[in-house]
Amino acid sequence: GVLGSGDFARSLAVRLVCSGFRVVVGSRNPKRKAGLFPAAAEVTFQAEAVKKADVIFVAIFREHYSTLCDLADVLVGKILVDVSNNTEINHHKESNAEYLASLFPACTVVKAFNVVSAWTLQSGARDGNKQVLICSNNQEAKRTIAEIAQVMGFTPVDMGCMSSACEIENIPLRLLPAWKIPIFLALGLFLCFFTYNLIRQVIHPYIREQKNKLYKIPIEVVNTTLPCVSYVMLSLVYLPGVLAACSQLYYGTKYRRFPDWLDQWLQHRKQIGLLSFFCAALHAVYSLCLPMRRSHRYLLIETAVKQAVEKKMTIWVEEEVWRMEIYISVGIIALGLLSLLAITSLPSIANSLNWREFSFIQ
Repeated sequence: GVLGSGDFARSLAVRLVCSGFRVVVGSRNPKRKAGLFPAAAEVTFQAEAVKKADVIFVAIFREHYSTLCDLADVLVGKILVDVSNNTEINHHKESNAEYLASLFPACTVVKAFNVVSAWTLQSGARDGNKQVLICSNNQEAKRTIAEIAQVMGFTPVDMGCMSSACEIENIPLRLLPAWKIPIFLALGLFLCFFTYNLIRQVIHPYIREQKNKLYKIPIEVVNTTLPCVSYVMLSLVYLPGVLAACSQLYYGTKYRRFPDWLDQWLQHRKQIGLLSFFCAALHAVYSLCLPMRRSHRYLLIETAVKQAVEKKMTIWVEEEVWRMEIYISVGIIALGLLSLLAITSLPSIANSLNWREFSFIQ
């Protein structure tokens, strides 16, 4: 059974029907909403839907839970699956699932499917490995919902008892929780190095020699800044490991807890490393684009004109040629090694490696 007629309820009904389940939808206006659901799903009044189903997905907002109180007698012994989310993190003292359970103590409430979008329900799990987080105080009810999720093509994950519902409801509202500190760190480093390079390459020549080099800001200054940020970020990946080892040696044990700042630093190493690779990859793209600039072409023409005026047959400098060839070659190898580190840091790849293989690559 599905109570509700919104986008999520429609997508849920479609997916359940496609998975072979018999679905009955409960709506306050069944005649008007019937055309929105698949023909195989029966659309009727909420009271009738509740009578015909043992497992009922409550796809309505928390504010409307009280409207179901009239159905309390019919809902006795049913499994209610709460799929709702809040608009803010920890918006209420108790989770939506716990609130629903308090309204219907004679029912078994399960929190599930709230981290899955309506789009994912319509397309199934084809667009990636989609997990369905499940929690409830009743093991049998959790097992039932897990079996339904598996038949629908999703991966059920048991998150424990109902006290986990609040944490599960906060998951869709969090925006890159593990990436905030590394991103701010990268932006701070970029701003510092960009300011330094701007002064060095643009402002200083203008003050000393009255040369206007503002054209360097979009490409050259940014391209000089990116590798600086990448190097520092990469060093910040391995530095906390060294500090942790020194701490263990100093205290003579590996069981002493690290300070909070070092513990947080260690936990953010993967994100810092991936941002380092991102900056290095951008640097490689910017470097490839350097000869495409109009300013570069003007400088080539200017050099050729000077060479013709001075009647020089060649300006070939063997040392500079070799230096640039070696520099670019080493840069390509370095980017390749950093790419290997970044790829093996991705969860899907890292999970396929044992600890010795991962350590060897590092």
